[in-house]
Amino acid sequence: MKIAFVGKGGSGKTTLSSLFIRHLAATRAPVVAVDADINQHLGTALGLDETEAAALPAMGAHLPLIKDYLRGENPRIASADTMIKTTPPGEGSRLLRIGEDNPVYEACARTVRLGDGEVRLMATGPFTESDLGVACYHSKVGAVELCLNHLVDGRGEFVVVDMTAGSDSFASGLFTRFDMTFLVAEPTRKGIAVYRQYKEYARDFDVALRVVGNKVQGPDDLDFLRAEVGDDLLVTLGHSDWVRAMEKGRPPRFEELEEPNREALRALHTAVDASYERRDWQRYTRQMVHFHLKNAQSWGNAKTGADLAAQVDPAFALDEFARGAAATSPAPA
Repeated sequence: MKIAFVGKGGSGKTTLSSLFIRHLAATRAPVVAVDADINQHLGTALGLDETEAAALPAMGAHLPLIKDYLRGENPRIASADTMIKTTPPGEGSRLLRIGEDNPVYEACARTVRLGDGEVRLMATGPFTESDLGVACYHSKVGAVELCLNHLVDGRGEFVVVDMTAGSDSFASGLFTRFDMTFLVAEPTRKGIAVYRQYKEYARDFDVALRVVGNKVQGPDDLDFLRAEVGDDLLVTLGHSDWVRAMEKGRPPRFEELEEPNREALRALHTAVDASYERRDWQRYTRQMVHFHLKNAQSWGNAKTGADLAAQVDPAFALDEFARGAAATSPAPA
């Protein structure tokens, strides 16, 4: 299952995503964590020191390898150079699975131990000096979108993506790639403004969106969030001495996280599990093709010199592979 954490800058979405990743790791579930924020902090939130976090391989730097591997023997794709971030899989494409070993994970992922569990951590990579003034950050997250388009995941398997702040996620089709999107909102007008913007953009694409209230200090904050977001509010989290220690680089054992916050993480897990029952692979595929054709016409055809609409395989059914993945996936904890 694919989960995104979004929210206003400074809302705590990286902290919340790291806590949820730790929670999943503690259940021994297979997890791939992806830092897709322009500010790359997920690694340090998961306990890496600054040197270790900076040494994470950038997915964007391995884009040629990713394209070549995913292309496989797909006859509709003339070469890896004609693949763009929205290229959908077809007959002959290679697909990614969460628990497997493959060249993409070998090049781009690093294993991070979290208590008694572990996760694979991937990162888009930060802006470099050569990017400044000439590159859009969404060129960085293109590798994430391409991988998610080719991912076959089942129940009890998780990809957790810490997204870039604000509504920038809507500059690509990436926002439709998730079974559940958690919007982290502070009880402030700015926090609610991001929620309203995201809600409006997501409505036409049937994006499953739930709000996680963060930095909630009392009944007035809770009442404010309930009044502004209504039934979209799933859980709230308040002050955490555990999180403060983590931010100082001295996290206690995860089992020592305050019980109200542990209960909130369990509620997120339950919501994600429920989203699996609503998964619609046909809609997922239609949206994938929709954004591919849109990007092809807007810029992809001109950039690659190819008719990228021809990459769409109308007979390809990703859900057939998904059923096989579900049959072999571990049961949820």
